[in-house]
Amino acid sequence: MSECEPNETDPVVADDIAPVAAAAASTTDLNFRSQEPLSTLFDRNTVGSGTNPGVAIRISGSCESVLTELETDGSGEETLLLPCLSGGTSSPRGERQKRTRRNRRSSSSDKDNLTSPGNSSGDFNHFPGDPEFGDIIQRAEQAIEGGVFPERISQGSSGSYFVKDSKGKVLGVFKPKSEEPYGHLNPKWTKYFHKLCCPCCFGRGCLIPNQGYLSEVAASLVDTRLGLGVVPKTKAVYLVSETFHYNTIDRAKSRGKKYALEMVPKVGRHFHRVGLPPKLGSFQLFVEGYHEADYWLRRFEAEPLPENIRKQLQSQFERLVILDYVIRNTDRGNDNWLIKYEKPGEGEGEKVSCVCAIQIAAIDNGLAFPFKHPDEWRAYPFHWACLPQAKVPFSQETRELVLSRLSDMNFVQDLCEDLYELFMADKGFDKTMFERQMSVMRGQILNLSQALKDNKTPIQLVQMPRVVVERRRTGGQGRVVTLGTAFTQTFHCKRPFFSSW
Repeated sequence: MSECEPNETDPVVADDIAPVAAAAASTTDLNFRSQEPLSTLFDRNTVGSGTNPGVAIRISGSCESVLTELETDGSGEETLLLPCLSGGTSSPRGERQKRTRRNRRSSSSDKDNLTSPGNSSGDFNHFPGDPEFGDIIQRAEQAIEGGVFPERISQGSSGSYFVKDSKGKVLGVFKPKSEEPYGHLNPKWTKYFHKLCCPCCFGRGCLIPNQGYLSEVAASLVDTRLGLGVVPKTKAVYLVSETFHYNTIDRAKSRGKKYALEMVPKVGRHFHRVGLPPKLGSFQLFVEGYHEADYWLRRFEAEPLPENIRKQLQSQFERLVILDYVIRNTDRGNDNWLIKYEKPGEGEGEKVSCVCAIQIAAIDNGLAFPFKHPDEWRAYPFHWACLPQAKVPFSQETRELVLSRLSDMNFVQDLCEDLYELFMADKGFDKTMFERQMSVMRGQILNLSQALKDNKTPIQLVQMPRVVVERRRTGGQGRVVTLGTAFTQTFHCKRPFFSSW
């Protein structure tokens, strides 16, 4: 017999029986109501209890039903959107603990989303160190909310978009991670047939797949650290738009949540987000007045430049060479770097005298930072090596700009650490593969420093032996390997089947 049950010999008072009977009756009534399949009461105080995904619940006093679902946020973690009462029983104490833990994790912005669920990506994009860039992203988000959607670019083998402001002016180019050349949501079919018909040449064996957006951002970071100024500012952002390529499930979930919000506002306001999920990708600021390099290079052959303009072009070209060589860009053709040229007298007098008349913009840096030198089928050469500018030795201005930095191992190590903080944010980050990427980059920097000291030309630079500089292992405990501060230099002798040098 339990200690809670009264003993037969214990006296029982009638006044004590009444509250116990009332409590038992209320408990029985509650259990009876929880077993009714079609009249489950929904109370916002029960949010946080467990549920089974895909179970339909019915709101008391209404004929509308809403499906509960699990939503995946940007980090890949699943969070419960609309909990309902599960079939099992749970203690009120456990429910209070769940609500307390959830409330501790929630922020003030999450509370706002409960009353007004949104479909923008503003909660993800924060740039406290660059308010100007943050203002541009905010303008882009406001334009999308106002119906000015990004426009897909027809060129290229991936899904990339011109992002505009509310007036239709192009602000930048957005390249989602999921729509990269070999991404699972690439809207262009060329790479699919490439994989299907020619699997032996599928992809680039020297690159980590589906990290193009990080390569774009990292190229901008290297450009900033070296002071080159040839890469338009690029950062990783979250954006959402109906013109992006989503699968059928995401679009169906979006329509279902919008319908629930319209028909049952009390339920819909508990959604974390209404609309399509934001996409992570690289956002590169749009540069105006530029044309493809092929266009201007042909013009310069027919109309030779003045000597001072020619020197400016050579200086800008050398900065492009340094960038591509350091990051080992495997996709630098004359169609993915741009030139802006203002002839003397075309612009305003003050601007012509203060601003360089000719400038270069290095775009499409998504196929860089390989973890090994190309050594299989293709060499992926630098197409600028065939230009006349590649036969001119590096200028003194260029050597003074970057040689002191590239020769400083502390600067190189700091650059590697900055890149580590950038790449580790990706959920597919592999520390071992990243270290191999940095080994290739250190080798490129070592060759570049030597070429600048020896007054070599860009064509001589790309013909130098390929070097890999690895950090020496200093041992460790068990499976933990410690990398020291010493480096080992090795030469990469294996060459691809089709090689131009």
